[in-house]
Amino acid sequence: MARVIHKTVTVGVVVGSRKFFNGAPAQASRDEVIAQLETLGVDYRILPFEATENGAVQSREDARLYAQFFREHRDEIDGLVILLPNFGDEIAIVDLVTMAQLDVPILLQASNDEIDKVDVHSRRDAFCGKISVTNNFYQYGIPFTDTSLHTCDVASDLFRNDLDTFARVCRTVRGLRGARIGAIGARTGPFQTMRYSEKLLQASGITVVTVDLSEMIAGATKLADDDPMLKAKLDDVFAYGTIPDHIDRANILKQAKWGLTVDRWIEENECDASSIQCWSSLEENFGCATCLTMSMMGEKLMPSACEVDVMGAVSMYALALASGAPPAILDWNNNYGDAPDICVCVHCGNFPKSFMGETPEISNLDVLGTVLGQDRCFGAVKGKVKAGPMTYFRLSSDDGAGTLKAYVGEGDFTDDPFPMDGGVAVARVSRLRDLMSFISRNGFEHHVAMVRGEQAAVVQEAITRYLRWPIYRHEAEPRFTGIPSQGFVS
Repeated sequence: MARVIHKTVTVGVVVGSRKFFNGAPAQASRDEVIAQLETLGVDYRILPFEATENGAVQSREDARLYAQFFREHRDEIDGLVILLPNFGDEIAIVDLVTMAQLDVPILLQASNDEIDKVDVHSRRDAFCGKISVTNNFYQYGIPFTDTSLHTCDVASDLFRNDLDTFARVCRTVRGLRGARIGAIGARTGPFQTMRYSEKLLQASGITVVTVDLSEMIAGATKLADDDPMLKAKLDDVFAYGTIPDHIDRANILKQAKWGLTVDRWIEENECDASSIQCWSSLEENFGCATCLTMSMMGEKLMPSACEVDVMGAVSMYALALASGAPPAILDWNNNYGDAPDICVCVHCGNFPKSFMGETPEISNLDVLGTVLGQDRCFGAVKGKVKAGPMTYFRLSSDDGAGTLKAYVGEGDFTDDPFPMDGGVAVARVSRLRDLMSFISRNGFEHHVAMVRGEQAAVVQEAITRYLRWPIYRHEAEPRFTGIPSQGFVS
């Protein structure tokens, strides 16, 4: 199965122009954007230069030609990049978009004028033309992504960064629309915080695929010890981290059987992410933890959340799409002394190893091990997350308001010590008290998805502009974005 997250992003490219302007900049912009896309590893679809005058769209006839071309490639195209090397023909642009009916993100660029080249032959006027295009987009209800500056050079580093961000937005939107999320097992009775609405997810194109935990346990039990695929899975387990000598090999084999069973089910059901019942039926009825399985899937960009946290799995998947890096699900768990902007985020042991940034120890669950017995609890991935920038994100379903809603922000993992077992991340977030107040007053869960790096802008753009879910961006000046009638409690 070819997953969206592993596919090369493909954009349709449009050069807009107006006939009485110099045509040379249109060709230059075309050549420059192709070079930028190739540098970024982004694929593109564009008609041959000879198909239209100056290789540009500057009439309804041109718009119709491009719209037909894009419709023929609609399954490949994740977004549109529209360039305005001069004022452009705003009607031709909006006609193209409406006739193509792609419903994909749009990046709109306008080129700089040069102060010494504003005579009748050389001037561009794209600064003004961009406003005419956006005015028509507004009239037609067409969302678009803007560049960092109102005008910029196509060949600039600034625009290359905008293209890279836009490609990530395209991948995030494409991935979330039509995502399939596995729910393995029933929600544990006492964990009402993990309730969610399948119907609200489905209304946004996200399908939840369910399976009873007993079926998965039965499948793992039936696996023969000499199964060749099981041998390969065992090799993967031993290569993934350090396993203490006191761990019984029979328990490692049991963990490999569970992991292989989950892998097969995920593949058969074409799931992009998953959530698993892990507390404590699996330990009691089969005899292993599921943390290692979730960690290894996350490392392959197939994130998995514990406690059947389906919304957490979607949150993790969004971060994986935005960043291309393995995310994790954590608890907002502990204060850090009297430090106002530092807290501790933990989980039993499901963090992908590259999320931690170091080779982990794989051993037994600490808390459940003391209750159920160590022999039933092998499979916890343990370690402390290394320092560095991070992005946090949570999507939740608000059944009362009839909407999905989210918050996103950025912070840092720190090197501060914290002597707790399992997976541990010490995190610094500015105005942490305000964030915790927002989470508490708006009914969000204690789980949060995190990924290394700074990806909040990508997630916010994808969700606000194209998925139309209300979102809160936590930063120096808080911002609430989305549908105005679906506000948050402040």
